[in-house]
Amino acid sequence: MKVITARSKFKHFPSFPFSSSSTTLSAIPKPSLIRIPFDHPIPQTLFQLLKQRPQLPQLKQIHGRVFTVALSSHSSLTTSLINCYLSLKDLNSARTLFDGYPSSLAPTLVWNLMIRAYSKLHNSQESISLFSQMLASSFPDNYTFTFVLTSCSHQISSLHGEIFHGLVVKNGLESNLFVGNAAINMYAVFARTGDARKVFDHMSERDAFTWTSLLRGYAKRGEINKACELFDEMPLRNEVSWAVMISGFVGCDRNIEALGCFHDMLYEGKVKPNEAILVSVLSACAHLGALDQGKWVHKYIDATAISLTNNIVTALIDMYAKCGKIDRANQVFCRIPKRDVFNYTSMINGLSIHGRGKDAVQVFSQMLMENVMPNGITILGLLNGCSHSGLVEEGSSVFLRMESSWGITPKIEHYGCYIDLLGRAGHLEKAYEVIRSMPMQPDIVIWRSLLSACKIHRDVKLGEQIARHIELLDHNGHTEGKVLLSNLNASLGKWERVAELRHLIGEKRNQCSPGHSWIEVNGVINEFRVADRSHPRIAQIREKLGEVLKRAQLGGYISNTSQVSFDLSEEDKEQAVTNHSEKLAVAFGLMSTEPGTSIRIVKNLRTCDDCHSAMKAISKVICSEYRQLLRDAISLLNNGKHLMARKEEHYVLLLESEETQMHNSQKFHA
Repeated sequence: MKVITARSKFKHFPSFPFSSSSTTLSAIPKPSLIRIPFDHPIPQTLFQLLKQRPQLPQLKQIHGRVFTVALSSHSSLTTSLINCYLSLKDLNSARTLFDGYPSSLAPTLVWNLMIRAYSKLHNSQESISLFSQMLASSFPDNYTFTFVLTSCSHQISSLHGEIFHGLVVKNGLESNLFVGNAAINMYAVFARTGDARKVFDHMSERDAFTWTSLLRGYAKRGEINKACELFDEMPLRNEVSWAVMISGFVGCDRNIEALGCFHDMLYEGKVKPNEAILVSVLSACAHLGALDQGKWVHKYIDATAISLTNNIVTALIDMYAKCGKIDRANQVFCRIPKRDVFNYTSMINGLSIHGRGKDAVQVFSQMLMENVMPNGITILGLLNGCSHSGLVEEGSSVFLRMESSWGITPKIEHYGCYIDLLGRAGHLEKAYEVIRSMPMQPDIVIWRSLLSACKIHRDVKLGEQIARHIELLDHNGHTEGKVLLSNLNASLGKWERVAELRHLIGEKRNQCSPGHSWIEVNGVINEFRVADRSHPRIAQIREKLGEVLKRAQLGGYISNTSQVSFDLSEEDKEQAVTNHSEKLAVAFGLMSTEPGTSIRIVKNLRTCDDCHSAMKAISKVICSEYRQLLRDAISLLNNGKHLMARKEEHYVLLLESEETQMHNSQKFHA
């Protein structure tokens, strides 16, 4: 038999599915209908037929003919049959032929074919098992290690990958491009960036896949600064590397930098955004409330005729909903020709965060009518909607039917939502009983949720009881439970108990996350913190805020200082709640935009009662002043003053849509 090199005997392999590297392996030809001349079933004829990659019915005929004319002992024909079955994804038929291979020592090529096929399957250890069997009869080559390391990246741990990487080093294949790429990718999947970097540094040849795999590892581990350094060093960036970088920023909650990276990519002009990039960018816009940039991305998608995949549509719904445009989100949703569970889930979540629980329930009913089965995230969104809208009966029905109707076993997150629903509605004792009857151990988040409900309904006795549960679970020494209990006592004026709790909290109080608010003005994201002094225009902002709050009093706003958890004078308490981040953001928005402009604020924490009241009063007063401004303008027009006729249509249009303007101006989000 003619001896051929490892590279030449793989010349009919399809391209590597896991690599963007510069491999030259040819792709499998597209299957076509062929006429099978069985008059002369000699091996050469059958070889030619198999080379054309017949479709499955014809392949079965050829396979039967091979055995009919006693050619089943022809190992080369068997190899070709295996390759054809694998190209058609008929793994079972290929495995049957492999297990009955005519030669007792199957060549490395055949082992590689099977190991490669199984390496594509997630949670399958068959490639690893075949590799172990192979060592008894054949010698693995660089392709074998490439495929088996790829399979190791799909396992639940890196143990097998470490073992096989050791064999790679022992056999001197670590510097091979494909083997090195597979090893870096495997370590990156498990966020073993130190090991991935060692392999990277030892490689004499690197391609785009090499760099991107290590970049993905840094991003997955949250080492975003190292990822930035590597990204800057990359000799060539492709759409995958840009997607990894942008999604890495989003995953680390550095959304402003994600948008900046996206703009850099467009400015560079060498790569067009793919689905992964657009989904990540829309997610960043959603988290920041950056409506203008989100709308621009939507227009860009339409203008460049990018396919509106279900993932992109789902991201658009989420972006519009979180940016306060729930009606626009609904427009996108209604235009989907065939909706899937992710489209429905995004719409239900959007309605829920807008407090439109009844609409969320209606969309859920529509989902069931269209025979789209919900998943666990769908139920979470629906329960949240019911919780924020006080729909106790509807939410309870959904929770109790989860397993029986839709086969979804309630997880701790679902119990948390249901307990929050009961607690908000004042059913504190029932919520407490649900916690005690949970099939799993309640976590600290669930207890804090009920403690928050105790604060809302001013139940100190149950609050103290729940705080003891929190202390037992809080092994890390966090103080959120004591802070909530302290705030509960402060709202009731029990300052001695507040002092005791504050003494226990001590300096650990600084561990709690400070409030952050973001507002987009003219496409620029501005960030504010509680009592912020870092903004370059902070003096003007504070002056504007004082003016706005005085005007808000005309709309019924009275400072609510019950949230202040320190025994201060009433004047000091009012000053404390005045400096909350969302109020500063509102003042900046009003002084930086034209009258009638919708102001949208995103916050990382729940808005306090005082800020919530202030937002409603500010919206009411500003809308009233704006409507009066429009009426005055139209009065001037009617009296023939100095305004141009073409502006009359503009003002009349605004006046007619004053209800819409008022609705938009009230969209402040926590």
